[in-house]
Amino acid sequence: MRYFELSLDAPAQDLDRLCLELNELGAEGFVIESEEDFRDFLEHNRQYWDYVDSQLEQRFAGLSRIKFYLTDDGEGRAVLERVRARFPQLVLGTVQDSDWENNWRAYYKPIPVGEKLVVVPEWEPVPQGERLPLRLDPGLIFGTGSHATTRMCLARLENLVRPGMRLLDLGCGSGILGIGGLVLGAGFCLGCDVDPKAPDVVLANAALNGLGPDRIQVLAGDLIADASLRRRFGGGYDLVLANIVSDVIIPLAPHVPGFLKPGGVFITSGIIEGRQDEVAAALRAAGLRITGHDCLEEWHCFTAEPAPEGGGGA
Repeated sequence: MRYFELSLDAPAQDLDRLCLELNELGAEGFVIESEEDFRDFLEHNRQYWDYVDSQLEQRFAGLSRIKFYLTDDGEGRAVLERVRARFPQLVLGTVQDSDWENNWRAYYKPIPVGEKLVVVPEWEPVPQGERLPLRLDPGLIFGTGSHATTRMCLARLENLVRPGMRLLDLGCGSGILGIGGLVLGAGFCLGCDVDPKAPDVVLANAALNGLGPDRIQVLAGDLIADASLRRRFGGGYDLVLANIVSDVIIPLAPHVPGFLKPGGVFITSGIIEGRQDEVAAALRAAGLRITGHDCLEEWHCFTAEPAPEGGGGA
């Protein structure tokens, strides 16, 4: 079915009154967009990003908007006629219900990563070739393989993973890094994320790759604030992964050496241009020696390992 998409720009103080008027005309199911709500959301979810795209900021700048939808049938057209007579400044568009359900999938295609992997959305066929497929169902949780930080981490992983290795994926999101490590031959991965949806998402993506709970497990919680959660991780991991943001990597750094086995490696990214020196200093202060530094599309990725006793960081 086709729907009419209508939007009405208005001052924030008028939103409640306008929604009431629209409702009296037969409209319902309003979506409110406002700069105030946008800024509040950013402020209370800073653990997920270091920057916000300028186009997204511009979209919400100085804005208050009411959006709603009407069916393209007799009843919907009658409501449309009434609301346009009352609010001629309404912006009108059309969408199909299939647009919401399926069209977003067109943006996700197989993505070659590094020299060995190809990230393949669940509904796409595996490309022919020698690359190892990493199946993924892109959803609401970060980690589809398209972002520069994820690509750098996976490229590092493919050079470091050895059969039987134990991985710890901190801020695991969709599970793409841990699952990628297992596809490359690691033996086991433990993941953790602050998002309570993460365990279900990660295990579902793992299942797409034939990986069960004997190979991957996931915990939900704030590992920086929760000492009991950190104790559940234990230690002795060959590789610790953290593709998060600088404001989380910095307080996380002092805990990393305790998770690593001797000779283990920490791979971390999510570091936007301008924060790399600050993160590098935090890694060194935590007793880690930086062994690699990559930069792609204004994002940085470090590899580090515990510094020798009495040694300084590189």
